[in-house]
Amino acid sequence: MAARRTLLAVHAHPDDECISTGGILARYAAEGVRTVLVTCTDGAVGEISDPSLASPENLVEVRSRELDASVRILNISRLVKLGYRDSGMDGTADNNHPASFQQADLEEAIRRVVDVVHEEQPQIIVTYDERGGYGHPDHIRAHQVAVAAFNRTHDEPNGPTKLYYAVIPRSALRAFGERLRAAGIETPFSEIDDSAMTIGVNDDRVTTTVDVSAYVDAKRAALEAHATQMGPDQFFMKLPQELFAEAFGRETFQRMAGPGPNAETDLYQGIA
Repeated sequence: MAARRTLLAVHAHPDDECISTGGILARYAAEGVRTVLVTCTDGAVGEISDPSLASPENLVEVRSRELDASVRILNISRLVKLGYRDSGMDGTADNNHPASFQQADLEEAIRRVVDVVHEEQPQIIVTYDERGGYGHPDHIRAHQVAVAAFNRTHDEPNGPTKLYYAVIPRSALRAFGERLRAAGIETPFSEIDDSAMTIGVNDDRVTTTVDVSAYVDAKRAALEAHATQMGPDQFFMKLPQELFAEAFGRETFQRMAGPGPNAETDLYQGIA
């Protein structure tokens, strides 16, 4: 009997599951894959788009409910909240909060994710690249924890086979910036024409492009569920549907371990 197909995504904050992996989570769930999400922090230092939605005192509770709603929209099979405090942006005082993910015992955090791997036996683990996408301390720590959990378990019976980083090629960022400017829309990517961009990766790192265009509406709805972070004035929420679909209809990854061709279109390629 074939093993149950399971995919594990390890993210830092509530809402991170949507941006780079909302499409694959929705798509693979629709295809019968068991999808599991580990969210490492509580989002305590997130923005509040509308004071009527939350206050600093109850933001953690509100963001937890928003995450639950997003998980339902994306049809995620299981959500694991590790519950570490949001560490805030790099260089802020929140980095030093004793309850923050940045200050947490790394070995303990790894063990907690290893426990999820043992329970779920995913074939695939997806997380951020070594820079956490753009340098956020919690993204980097989530990367470290997920990679360590993969390395400790992939040689075990029923251990994970493939490890992916969710990455965005810089050529796609530049092309999208040009598309926005042509449409008269101001882009937040101030370094879009700079070869030393701090977001995105060189194109040659991208091994895998997954078509998630059929799940763009679910992805947008999941983002909208994070109302404290994705208010109507937030850039992505202001995009017309056509441009949103253009930006989010594909998700791109770098395969770091496991079999597969150099130009994959399916994370499960190469797995029997």
